[in-house]
Amino acid sequence: MSLRDWVSGQFIDIIEWTEPSQNEILAYRFPRHNNEIKNGAKLIVREGQAAVFVKEGQLADVKTPGMYTLDTNNMPILSTVLGWKYGFESPFKCEVYFVATRQWTDQKWGTQNPVLMRDPEFGPVRVRAFGSYAFKVADPGTFLKELVATDPSFEAFEIAAQFRNVIVSRFVDTVANVKMPILDLVGNYERLSKLALERVSPELAKMGVSLTQFYVESISLPPEVEAALDKKSQMGILGNLDQYTKFQSAEAIRDAAQNPGGAAGMGVGLGAGIALGQQMGNAMAPGAAPATAAAPPPLPTAAAYHVAIAGAAAGPFDLGTIGGKVRDGSVTRASLVWKTGMPGWVAADTMPDLQALFAAAPPPLPKA
Repeated sequence: MSLRDWVSGQFIDIIEWTEPSQNEILAYRFPRHNNEIKNGAKLIVREGQAAVFVKEGQLADVKTPGMYTLDTNNMPILSTVLGWKYGFESPFKCEVYFVATRQWTDQKWGTQNPVLMRDPEFGPVRVRAFGSYAFKVADPGTFLKELVATDPSFEAFEIAAQFRNVIVSRFVDTVANVKMPILDLVGNYERLSKLALERVSPELAKMGVSLTQFYVESISLPPEVEAALDKKSQMGILGNLDQYTKFQSAEAIRDAAQNPGGAAGMGVGLGAGIALGQQMGNAMAPGAAPATAAAPPPLPTAAAYHVAIAGAAAGPFDLGTIGGKVRDGSVTRASLVWKTGMPGWVAADTMPDLQALFAAAPPPLPKA
């Protein structure tokens, strides 16, 4: 082997890049001494990559996946080996950038602040929107010129904010153009996603990036608007107020029948039953006019008393509950009671509506 062959073999090297798994690097400049590439060097470009050559500050060539032998016959560069007359210093230098062309998925977008929109039903409202998207570098040369420039290691986070601003701006334009009520947007996420994808894609294409997927995952309203919607839904579920009132009356009769208080519960239940019976009788009478939506009078409420038990005020209790305490001895005729409107506490047996409770209670046991 001649000296020339031996020297040439020492300068042949391999140019390749394996992307670190823990980093999201979009473009990486291959490090070389003085950016010189030796004659006969091997270039390895893997799937999901592209190699971009920059000579004297200008884009020179783009290589797709494959293995290449770099020499003066197929590359617009000179090597140090052929530049011995310059003292091993080649007057031509070349930079090599590896660009990741694979798809970058699960990228998040969202409105940092609420966006003001005009809705035909609610008027001006503020909404938030969130979602995800996927992209890849479709034109490595344009991507290098527009975004990477001279950055030796260009990562995804460096353009995340720029992409988000473009996406949010064009998404708002999309929603405004479809002129769809906010309540209908929730059921049309797929349509909005497709329209936004078509609108955002040209903007990213100017930077050499292709938007491959776009999803709208959530559109939310301010809390006060959501509360108003909940109230409106509640009214819709109640439906006919006349039928709802009758149902409530029937529920009151059932609860009164299950109340162990006796007299008070029977009075309340009887009053509600009579009112409901009259309504049903009027509705069933021959020639009776259809029931109107007028609300029935309010149900009578039983008196509620505060009772002094063991030296402390308790309650308020309805008559049924007080009757139970009379039977178990917790409340006696001398127990002090008070209700709203009374000037002060009085003995229980002085109140007419409580006297009936003591009539059915047994007298106290005689002292031994």
